[in-house]
Amino acid sequence: MKKVSMAFLVVVAVLFAHGAARASEAEALHFFNSGNTLFNDGRYDKAIVDYSKAIALYADFTDAYYNRGLSYYKSGDYDRAIEDFNKVLSAAPRDAEIYHYRGLSHFKKGRFDKTIEDETRVIELNPKFPEAYHNRGIAYSRLERYDEAIEDFNKAIGLRPEYSEAIFSRGFAYTMKAAADFKRVCDRGNQVACENYRQLTK
Repeated sequence: MKKVSMAFLVVVAVLFAHGAARASEAEALHFFNSGNTLFNDGRYDKAIVDYSKAIALYADFTDAYYNRGLSYYKSGDYDRAIEDFNKVLSAAPRDAEIYHYRGLSHFKKGRFDKTIEDETRVIELNPKFPEAYHNRGIAYSRLERYDEAIEDFNKAIGLRPEYSEAIFSRGFAYTMKAAADFKRVCDRGNQVACENYRQLTK
């Protein structure tokens, strides 16, 4: 979650300095801060309401779009989350965190190729982002691209050696890769391979 950006505060300060501040800017900031409080309390539906009010009052309030997108994501409304993340990326195209959460949203919708695209962009912007490697690896696993998945899990673990989720995911990918090999041999009539395949996939 983002707090109010310095850019927005500067805009408000300049308006006040020139005696031109509209109530809408201050009110937008009020709803944004209220939304943050609700978000931190896990009341995402109510946070969405307040972020929407902030956006209605200040259409270029990118931090409000981002936090509303996170709220939609936490609420399971992934398509609306993606819409808000798209809006933010149009203004901040080099923000790795936003690509990461858009990638997560695509993953939740089963769009694994899109997840790979977004997490690849995250890695280009920030090569030391272990979650990006992990999430891209999971997307590769879902597409049965296990070698690429394992490579990503290794990178995630290299950046964070005690990354339990990545260690587990790597083990799962190795298991599924082995299962695929046993299945190939099982299809040729090898009963030992068939039994191993059944054990791995039951």
